[in-house]
Amino acid sequence: MPTTTVTTHLTLLTILSAATLYCLYKSHSLRKPKHPKIKKPLNPNPNTPLNPKPTKTPKIFYISETNTSKNLAKHLYKILKTNNLKFDLINPETYEPEDLHSEDLVLIIASTWQDGLSPSNGVFLSNWLNESVSDFRVGSLLLKGVKFGVFGVGSRSYGEERFNKVGRGFSSGMKALGAVEILPICEGDVDEGDLDEVFEKWCEDVVRVLKSGVLENGENEEVGYEEEGSEYEDYESEEEEVEEEGIVDLEDIAGKAPTKKDLEKGAGMRNGKKNGVKEMVTPVIRASLTKQGYKIIGSHSGVKICRWTKSQLRGRGGCYKHSFYGIESHRCMEATPSLACANKCVFCWRHHTNPVGKSWQWQMDDPLMIVNSALDQHKKMIKQMKGVPGVTAERLSEGLSPRHCALSLVGEPIMYPEINTLVDELHQRRISTFLVTNAQFPEKIISLKPITQLYVSVDAANKDSMKAIDRPLFGDFWERFVDSLKALKDKQQRTVYRLTLVKGWNTEEVDAYSRLFSIGNPDFVEIKGVTYCGT
Repeated sequence: MPTTTVTTHLTLLTILSAATLYCLYKSHSLRKPKHPKIKKPLNPNPNTPLNPKPTKTPKIFYISETNTSKNLAKHLYKILKTNNLKFDLINPETYEPEDLHSEDLVLIIASTWQDGLSPSNGVFLSNWLNESVSDFRVGSLLLKGVKFGVFGVGSRSYGEERFNKVGRGFSSGMKALGAVEILPICEGDVDEGDLDEVFEKWCEDVVRVLKSGVLENGENEEVGYEEEGSEYEDYESEEEEVEEEGIVDLEDIAGKAPTKKDLEKGAGMRNGKKNGVKEMVTPVIRASLTKQGYKIIGSHSGVKICRWTKSQLRGRGGCYKHSFYGIESHRCMEATPSLACANKCVFCWRHHTNPVGKSWQWQMDDPLMIVNSALDQHKKMIKQMKGVPGVTAERLSEGLSPRHCALSLVGEPIMYPEINTLVDELHQRRISTFLVTNAQFPEKIISLKPITQLYVSVDAANKDSMKAIDRPLFGDFWERFVDSLKALKDKQQRTVYRLTLVKGWNTEEVDAYSRLFSIGNPDFVEIKGVTYCGT
């Protein structure tokens, strides 16, 4: 046999032998019982989940149109922070509602806007909630595990069926989707004068529940605690600065409980009441108006020196009344016998913190006292101009003897039941009168005695625009407006339409405005434009 063939056979035999031995080894090892390896757990505590759900920072949502609820939310945020409870302050306009199911705790402070609808920054969240409740595909457990509380801000002046409709909607909607309410919904009325006190009590209840760690469903709940600074610290610093002064800016009245200093100034008063009788001006509003330069007279009147009065005292220009009617601005007193109104106009500079009502429902001061006090306070403010550069002794002396009174400061002066007696008293002192009414009390226009010049505010040219811009309390506001114009036509005195034009609201209805002129047939038409000087 050749050598090559023998070598080949030996090689094949070696390979087959090795393969046989390997197969026998594997067969033997497979028949042995397996002992699983015991791995050391990654989590040393077997009672703790390996991937625990991260705790989300609780949130405060403010649903606000004129900053009332926003200011309340800031106040709550500060209280919670003082108690080492960490929250995020959220504008729902920037929030994705689809994330609501992943929240642990949310507090909602919601105002009710026109016709019981949500303010603009809460429309999307409100609609999403309502749609989710009515969508059978969503189910009633979407928000299971979410806990919440609601504080509603509303006005009963618009009717009980609309009162806090938005806040109530959030409360019922959240519960319908399985969320748990840690406290029953609390409701505040901006017109009752006790909104701050009601809100303060609710804040105390919220802190008590959160600090106890026991929520309404009986479970223990971990609440986030703040150890470091927050991006919202600027809210706290702003409010601390205000509180040191004991009074607050008019725009920030809502959300501020009266300080001890405020209550001392309003001795004998509680929640805007004195000896059980409701007063129009609460202690907080009184203190804030005083800071703004107003002199509050009695319980519902006010007087303030106008910038044009100061200007003409210094030998400079006067206001439009000087240009149009020859009235000297430095001899003009601006006052009102009623800080209340029947509208909540979107352009109101007072941010809707003033009282509202469809009729007089407050304590009433004597008209003679109002006139005397207004003149006294006006003269004191004129005297304070002594020594100001440009003010001459002659102008100062003339300013101390006012010859004109503009009853148009704020509010609705014609609401005051003794308005005729008040204007008679002014006329007897040879003081002319200009009175401005918002055209919601036609019967008052009819019964008003002749004055120097009677104004009617014409804020819109049709019903829909007026409803949107004036936000009137009366359901028949348009009929009242038209009747007021008709009453104006029958007055045997000088009359004026004052058009308050707001860009984007009521400046495009020129033809409709012209049709209104024939109803009231005014002697003059004055056009006033709204200028925004801040947020």
